[in-house]
Amino acid sequence: MNRIILTALGAIIGALLLTMPAAGQIPSLKTGATVPTLAPLVREVAPAVVNISVHGRIRQDNPLYRDPLFREYFDVPKQLEKEINATGSGVIVDATRGYVLTNNHVVEQVTSVQITTRDGRQFSAKVIGRDPPTDIAVLRINSPTGLKAITLGDSDLLEIGDFVIAIGNPFGLGQTVTSGLVSALGRTGLGKQGYEDFIQTDAAINPGNSGGALVSLKGDLIGINSAIISPGGGNVGIGFAIPINMARQVMDQIVEKGRVDRGRIGISLQDMHPASDGGRSEGAKIAGVSSGSPAETAGLRKGDIVLKADDRPIRSAAQLRNRVGLARIGDQVKLTIERAGVVHTATVSVGPVTEPSAASVTRKRSHMGP
Repeated sequence: MNRIILTALGAIIGALLLTMPAAGQIPSLKTGATVPTLAPLVREVAPAVVNISVHGRIRQDNPLYRDPLFREYFDVPKQLEKEINATGSGVIVDATRGYVLTNNHVVEQVTSVQITTRDGRQFSAKVIGRDPPTDIAVLRINSPTGLKAITLGDSDLLEIGDFVIAIGNPFGLGQTVTSGLVSALGRTGLGKQGYEDFIQTDAAINPGNSGGALVSLKGDLIGINSAIISPGGGNVGIGFAIPINMARQVMDQIVEKGRVDRGRIGISLQDMHPASDGGRSEGAKIAGVSSGSPAETAGLRKGDIVLKADDRPIRSAAQLRNRVGLARIGDQVKLTIERAGVVHTATVSVGPVTEPSAASVTRKRSHMGP
């Protein structure tokens, strides 16, 4: 009996050894089997992501000018002019008109811009408008032909844990695709721009990815890659993208009139604090209402808690500031507020800014309101 059992085991082991691949070989798949892949998604969206090469000249303070001896005896100039050549990324959002979204910091102070598509074609482009407070710029490709645009998604529908891919031109290597998760939403306080509501992702983002695409698994553009936290200059899994809903608001105004005109409703805001706000952490508390402002006209009061803006949930004071600050002058914003435990709605008209520009407001944790 033992001999029979040993013989059977030997036959089974021999059969398994015969079916195992040799060392270093990839096991073959059974007929009809599939493996998970993002290749179809990348084939669909990657043609809309372009490489951007810029040339320009910038003026910098001359360090020798600070020395009185050099100033007196060597007639050194106060500033020096420096030539810059840099690369970045962009996303085609209108193939017919040739509009490309990118970061402001990719194209500021440049004299020429060249676009290279995924298939190697090169186009010259013009900067039609920049918005430093949001770090968004819009380019227009000269004589656009054979371009493919990406579909704009709805970044308000994102959730932490959603899968995303990032496409860009890191270190000038050429188009590169990485994948990851939405790690956090509504990130602020990075000191990068005047309006901050970043999507945080662990998809690898490196220098040169700026202006590239953050894409959902549906193939929709949901963010413009913008910044990283990197002690050593490379990816450490903490990257940030500007939500496409914010970028779209800025782009629409730039395309229409070449600039962004920001409005206000006349309130100052503060974040909710669970310890002092009954355990509530989301929403924005109105810390003050300016006399004669649109907010006062609409009946808003100090202490009101804003829960929604245009039926979109408000997580923080910064998010509400962004929504109002990026609205057009004359737009009406419907706010859902809670006052003394009772929920109300108020419609506020966005008025022109009559105080220092939002771009010059010092960015602090205690948010100045719109």
